[in-house]
Parts: sequence; C-alpha cells; structure tokens
Amino acid sequence: MCLTTGKREEAFGNFIKIARDGRITVAVPQTETGQGIWTGLPQIVADELGAAWDDVAVEPAPLTGGYPNNLATEEGWLDGFSWLRSYRMQEDGRMRITADATSVRAFEHPLREAAAVARTMLVGAAADRWNVEPKDCQTADSFVMNRGRSFTFGDLAEEAADRSPPSKRQLRQGTQGRLIGKPLPRLDGPAKADGSWRFAADVRLPEMLFASVRVAPPGGRLLSFSHDAVSRVHGIRHIASRDGWIAVVADTWWAAEQGVKAAHAKFSGMKAPAEFHGSFEEALAHGDDRGKFRRGDYDRTVKGSRPLAATYFVAPSQHLGLEPISATARFDGDHVEVWGPTQAPGFARAAAAEAAKISPSDVTLYPMPTGEPAGRALESDAIPYAVELARQLKRPVQATLSQSASQNQDLLSAGALARMTALPGQGGITAAWKMEFCAIDGMTAAIQRMLDVEDKRRLIRAAINGLPPYTIPNVTIEAVRPSLPFRIGYMRGSPHREFAFFTESFVDELARAAGMEALAFRMSMLGENGRLARCLQGAARLADWDGGGPGSTMGIAGCSAFGSHIGLVANASVGSDQRVKVERLVAAVDCGRAVNSGVVAQQIEAGLMWAL
Repeated sequence: MCLTTGKREEAFGNFIKIARDGRITVAVPQTETGQGIWTGLPQIVADELGAAWDDVAVEPAPLTGGYPNNLATEEGWLDGFSWLRSYRMQEDGRMRITADATSVRAFEHPLREAAAVARTMLVGAAADRWNVEPKDCQTADSFVMNRGRSFTFGDLAEEAADRSPPSKRQLRQGTQGRLIGKPLPRLDGPAKADGSWRFAADVRLPEMLFASVRVAPPGGRLLSFSHDAVSRVHGIRHIASRDGWIAVVADTWWAAEQGVKAAHAKFSGMKAPAEFHGSFEEALAHGDDRGKFRRGDYDRTVKGSRPLAATYFVAPSQHLGLEPISATARFDGDHVEVWGPTQAPGFARAAAAEAAKISPSDVTLYPMPTGEPAGRALESDAIPYAVELARQLKRPVQATLSQSASQNQDLLSAGALARMTALPGQGGITAAWKMEFCAIDGMTAAIQRMLDVEDKRRLIRAAINGLPPYTIPNVTIEAVRPSLPFRIGYMRGSPHREFAFFTESFVDELARAAGMEALAFRMSMLGENGRLARCLQGAARLADWDGGGPGSTMGIAGCSAFGSHIGLVANASVGSDQRVKVERLVAAVDCGRAVNSGVVAQQIEAGLMWAL
C-alpha cells in the first residue's frame, strides 16, 4: 500500500482514501497541465464507486512503484532497456510520465478496478450490518442503500477497510446514476478562478532566498562576468558561478534579477543558424541514421510511372510558456525537499538527488503545477540549480530563470521535412504512397537525454507513426534523424501534428490531380477507418461543407492519433495584406468513451486556439 492516511481516514488500495466525514480522496499519478486529468481520473473513480461528486477531492499520488504507466512499453518509452532495468524504472516511479495522451488510456482500467474493490468492501460492510446479501445493496451519491435504509461511505469506512479485498472485481453495470460522460465541474477550477492555485514560483518557505540564473548555450561555458557590478546591487547575498551557469542570490527575486543583469555574463557557445531548412535537406539526402516501414511493394507498384510528388517543411518551434522555469529546494545536509513543476516526477527526483549528491530515497519531491500545457515541464531544468544553491547556502533557495532566459533555454520541437510521392489508382483510390521524413521525436529525445540510452527501434516506431490513416495497399515510410544545433524536447502532439499536416496537404494535392472533391477522395480511402470517416462527415455536415472548389474559403482535414480521431473544416481567406484570416473552425471528434464531455470540449477548443 502506498497511500499515507490522516486522522479518521482509511485507505482502499493505492488510489482511494475515504474519511469518516465522507470525504473521498483520489490519488492521481499524472500531472495536471491544464488538460483536466485531475478531474477526469477522479470522475472514473466516483462513477465506479457510486460517489457524489461534491464529496470527491484529489491529491498527487506518492512517488512509488504502485502507479506504473502500463503504456510505457507499448508506446516505446523503454526501447533499448533490458527487462530488469525496465522493471526497476517502473518500480521506482521514473516511468510515471504525463505525456503522449496516455493518462486516461493507461489509468482508466486500474482506477475502475480500484474503485470496484472499494465499493465491494463498503457494500460488504453494510450488508453485514443489515444481515442481507451484498447483491441486494447498491451505491449512489456516496451512500450504500438497501430497501430504504442507508449508510454513508464515511459511516462504513473504518469497518470496510478492515475487510479482505475481494479476489474478483465486479465492475458496475447499467447506466442509471452514472457519472461517466457528464460535464462535471473541474476540481481544479475554483482554485484557478480565485487565484489560490499555486505554481512553482509561488512557493514561500521560512528564511528563503531567491536566485536568478543565467545558463550557457548547449555545449557552451561561462567565460566572464562583473563581480563588482553585482556587489553594488542592494540586497545581494551570494554569487555562484559554475562552468556552465551563473546565479545571483538575494533577499528578493527582483534584486537577484537586477544583480544577474548587472553581471553582464558572457558565455561561449555555437551560434544557431538563421534557418534550419538546410540541415533537414542534408540529413534527408545523406543521413545514415534511418528507420523504415514497408507495407506491400511501393517500388514495384510505381515502376514505369510518374508519381505525384511534393515537399513540406515545418520549422522548429518553442513552447513559449507564460510561467518562467522555477524550482525551490531546502537542504538539511542529509535530506533535500524540492518543489518544482514536473511531468516526470521520478526523473525530477533523480535530478535533485544527483545535484545534492545523495540517494533519491533521501529526496522529497513536491510536484507543482506546470504553468504551461505544451510539455516543457517534462524536464525540470531549474531543480539542479535550486538544490546546488540550497546545499551551499544552508538556506531554502528558489531558483528562477527570467522569462527571456527561460525561452533562451527552451527545448524546442524539432520541426520536420517530408518528401511525399504517391500514385493514384483507379477511381481516385491511391495505390502507392511514400513518405521520407526528417524529424526528431521530442519524447524520444527527452528520454534518451534523461536516461542516456539510444535504440534503433525508436526510428522504426517513428516511421510507423508516420503511416497515413488511409487504406493504401503499398506504403513505404522512411524516417531520418537529423543533426540539429539545438536541444530537442517533448512538445505535446508532436510529431503527429507535423505528420497530419504533411499527409492532409498531400491528400488535397492528390484529390486535385484526380479531379475529385476533397471529402469524397478521402472517403474513398477510409474503408478500414470508419471512425475517422464519421468524423470527417460530421464536420462537413456541421460546417455546410461546399466541396472546397475554386472560389471556396473552406478546407477539410482529418487525423487519427493516440486512439482518437478528428475531422476539421476551416473557413479561411487571404486578405489584401496577404495575411490569413480564419473565420471559423468546425470539429467532429471521436475520442472513444468520453470521461467528462466538458473537459473533452475544452481540450479540443484549446487545441484549436493553440494551433492558430
């Protein structure tokens, strides 16, 4: 058992606590990045338990092996590791990563089973009190009921927790009184609305000092700085300079920031080129680091013909989060406490342990909200600086990179270049399809950096991810890894967003070459992907799709990724100033079973605005 209980509180497995006052607390292993997971996962528990939503609370799950992300292996996160090392990483919590839309997919079933066990134990306790069969009892609104009689979950919590968990887990059946699918209020909503939701930079500890940090570019080092200029700034307590960074510590962060500005630190480092297109072209033409996936025989199918060809490029992009990179550390010589934003708490704890030169078991990590939803918090850069300064000064230290420094140290989405060729068949159905693309999966780059491992299977997985969602008999996808002069990091939705752009743009070109309407052309190739077909038809119907012919301001596209499907129609035009103006976006989505319809709508709407 992993959960720590308070007074008058009982634990039911690793995920659920029930207090005698009726409060039900769900331990959530995943990070709330704004995607609503601190509402969605508790809603799964409340639905299966038969709880009233007003009685449900949430807390971060302990950083132990009791909460593995079981999709880690399937998604390829552990490629290149031995069975034993993979097992250890699951057990010590390092694979508890919030990324790649795995939260509901990985934890829905374990949470339902945990709630079913707790419900069975509560019902059993009530049935014993009434001397009736458990099958004659039911749960609803945080009560166990039988023929007009009832006990609250809180009334039964202590007695139920002493019972042996059932060997078989019977999930709830039927639809009456269920919470799944309903737009229940978000549990994090009130705190975000009234400003009490605390981010990493909001942490305050007794005797805490503040540090502002500047870091060298990748591969660079600190060359010089003005010590005297920093000393003249009021409130400065300490100046720390290392080979790759400088930090000024003061009574307030503002003083620390003025001090580090006055230092005029100079760093070495390679200057990035103004544009990166050439690096991708070079890798695609001559790169040796490749992975390939084949279905059918593309080369034989196109032999003697002239396939249609096109090239597409997506530039690298930044996360541009509003919340600067920040972390706080308190060190007592043997043990360190860390407050930091993280989507990978196991790796954050390991980074703190390495900086403090202690065992990870001697690190207590308090995961804070990330402050940005795009994935920058997968790697918590500020933690080592905070720990090192707290260790040296024997005082709690909050280390922050200013907004500009945070952006300078951003881990970029790599961008991608793709060369597409395809051969239309009879009736417009594409007979052969080839995509050669040059890209770096940010999730792969992050794990390789954090764990120092590389495996060729990752490139094969990248090629498989580039498969179009259409039924095309002869397909070749070739993935090439470029060498880029900047650090690559995880970006939410990438590289699937680039693949969708490449695929759907090229499908439009094929439809035009075949003289077919864009939606009809897509439908002709979606015989094995009915879910995406229905989404495209739904979006077209809602948007009054006009065919997208000459003079139309409409475009249509679809995407299948992470087990979900979306069809989208856009109304857009080009103004006299040559700027694109988007008037309307209409989406139809099939995400499978929607846990919270309100959160699903929020995710789609926010994703569309982010894309714009």
